[in-house]
Amino acid sequence: MSQDRQMAQETDVQPEKDPLAAAREKKGAPEDIEESPLCPRSSPLGYREKHTGHKGSASLVWGATPGMLFRKNRDRSFHPLDLSWVFGYNSSLAVHSLMDGDDRVLLYVSSHIVVIHDTLRNRQFHLQGHTNVISCLCVSEDKRWVATADRGPDALIMVWDSYSGVPVCTIFETHSEDGICAIAISQDAKYLVTISAAAVQEVCVWRWTLSAEKAICSTELKPEFGYQDYVIFNPQNSHEFVSNSKTQVIFYLWDDSGLQYGTPFLSNQTFKCLVGQFSQSIFHFNNTQALTGTSAGKLVVWDMDNPRTVPEELPAKPHGITATKVVSMQKESLTVLQLLESCIVTGDVEGQVKFYDGQLRLLTIYSHDKVGPIRSISFSTILRDPPSAPPGSSQPFLTRNFILSTSDATMFHVATDSTNFEKIMEEAKKAVNAIACHPQEPLVAVGSHCGLLKVWEYKKTKYLVSRIFTEAGIQCLSYDPEGHFLAAGFTDGSVYILDAISLQSICKEFQFSQGLVTHISFSHDSKYLATADENYSVTVYKRVLEKGSRCWEHLAGLDSHYKPIRSILFGVHSDSKEPRLLSLGEDRQLVEYDLKSSIKDHLVVTHRDRLEQDAVPLCLTWYPQLSTESFFLTANNYYKMKLYNTTTKMCRKTLLGPVYGSPLEKIQILPRTSSADPQQHYLVYITKDKVGLQMLPVDGNPHRSSAFICHPDGSSDFAISHDGRYIFTAGGKERTFIKWKVNLPKQKSQMPDTKFKSMEKLLAPSPVLIPLNKRTIQ
Repeated sequence: MSQDRQMAQETDVQPEKDPLAAAREKKGAPEDIEESPLCPRSSPLGYREKHTGHKGSASLVWGATPGMLFRKNRDRSFHPLDLSWVFGYNSSLAVHSLMDGDDRVLLYVSSHIVVIHDTLRNRQFHLQGHTNVISCLCVSEDKRWVATADRGPDALIMVWDSYSGVPVCTIFETHSEDGICAIAISQDAKYLVTISAAAVQEVCVWRWTLSAEKAICSTELKPEFGYQDYVIFNPQNSHEFVSNSKTQVIFYLWDDSGLQYGTPFLSNQTFKCLVGQFSQSIFHFNNTQALTGTSAGKLVVWDMDNPRTVPEELPAKPHGITATKVVSMQKESLTVLQLLESCIVTGDVEGQVKFYDGQLRLLTIYSHDKVGPIRSISFSTILRDPPSAPPGSSQPFLTRNFILSTSDATMFHVATDSTNFEKIMEEAKKAVNAIACHPQEPLVAVGSHCGLLKVWEYKKTKYLVSRIFTEAGIQCLSYDPEGHFLAAGFTDGSVYILDAISLQSICKEFQFSQGLVTHISFSHDSKYLATADENYSVTVYKRVLEKGSRCWEHLAGLDSHYKPIRSILFGVHSDSKEPRLLSLGEDRQLVEYDLKSSIKDHLVVTHRDRLEQDAVPLCLTWYPQLSTESFFLTANNYYKMKLYNTTTKMCRKTLLGPVYGSPLEKIQILPRTSSADPQQHYLVYITKDKVGLQMLPVDGNPHRSSAFICHPDGSSDFAISHDGRYIFTAGGKERTFIKWKVNLPKQKSQMPDTKFKSMEKLLAPSPVLIPLNKRTIQ
């Protein structure tokens, strides 16, 4: 028995034969529900709550109101790591304005997380549930329901309540191993349409408010239609939608019996003009036409042979649709096409927003020279009072402010009454691989391949200073132990040493590496700086006094390895307190250098030791002094951790390390906090896509470690705050980095009686926070 039929029998409501027929008959349809203050008529979940008795996730949104999710108390947590803040966002997806005015709230995607950001009060709320990078999202007309989908293994479709932050529907069987590339929600917020990202694309229609175990209808598209990556419903008819690729527009009609589509033909020869590639499509508000924007700055006008009406039964095939004309709007490519009330809105690669009437006559233009190619436009739901003006004066006709997002990762708030462009956010345009924490202050520096270097005060989440390098991208960063300098390694092999506060160069940049600088680190006394590059070379720089001021000079370099270098590590000689430098490569060699004996252009090697016979060592760190013997710790690609004596380099212990889908990529000891248990130490690590904590001493017990998904497309680096309270992970090509709050048990006298009795229980592998998903992090 199907879920819909069983639901109907339990509630004495007959199963719906056809959504449109049921809406006409007015028998038990959702529109007939008596409206209550707690269940507004606009809520698609009202029918499920009142008539099915289903109180699952919907009961949590029954009395939800806009903005209430920021009032939730999130201070108390039972997880060793909590997501605290997400920096950066996916600029290839749209940014939506949820609230405007006194509470300017935005919704956007960062990696696998949906971020609801109150920009005026500097607050974030995170919707977590996807284990893959989110590939598409859409928002309902009233801004309440948010639908997201991802790509990758076990791809999900999720519908969220933006008022409460609760996931109200999760669709597991998406019928595509490759995930979803486009999604749209109908005007009445009852239906979803998705397009798969597979080579042979599948279009599915879902009714998420009743049962989303399987699609209502679906069809496969021919590969010659091109990669369909945009879809939108007809706002006047939920049984009709349109999608387009760069070369083909497809119109669809559907009902419970099936999905039909038509593919009108258009080429440059049709109207003897250059059409260009298609960008986005919309239905005209006159309900007889549709429009498609192109890269040639034109609008294609599609006409229906018969006006669209709500039919009792769908015709045998979609109405005939033909391109009647191609209207040249401008020279610049059109990137965004939207409807706003009785206006047609366009955005282009020059950052211009133009408004037209139904006859495509220009009404007004909003532009600014600092706005890049527009990726999305989102209008506020709040109507401003129209300005009072004397007769004959020109006043803006638009009564809604809007949010612009650009493809170069910048957001603007546009106040239409003053045409004021306010920059809200400017983030990295390319991969974020470099991150470092100040050794004494709550500062974190982040660099990207676009050359943007930014410094944040992470306790207040406040942006402080930035610098843009146009010559090359930033690959690695490191503060010196005193906090005076910030060293940066670049993709072209150059090394900059900057003032830690102003980010101005202390001396001229160095260019002694022939390839990308992969690692950079200072010695404990700030006298030496070492780098490693992709050509397997280690280079050392030395601080000197010149005319009474400190500066740096190149000391020597050496091709130390014949495979990629995985770690460079400074330490201290136990007998002389002089700096000690080690490098570890995938060639299984641990190389130690004699800095004191090294002279200009000659880097002296004291030892070369082969650490592994078969496995490949991946990372290296100094082990805490938990006994009389001193060790350094390594992790290899066989998921093994090894302790080596720091003097003899003999392996003293081999243990199983954390096993979370991929080997450990980088490791570091967590600094001690003043309130922490003095008997307990922790190791921080990242794998390919996770960040985790391991209790020390290492003993191979899998229950003494825990990991959380941080960057599904690959974590590139991490840094720890000087007080050990926060961990920062960089997402590489995801162009984001995340702040994690460390929640560890305090000293025994401060520990509560009922919470955190066992650290092993605290660090036990925890499930992903998906209320409707039983999968674990592993």
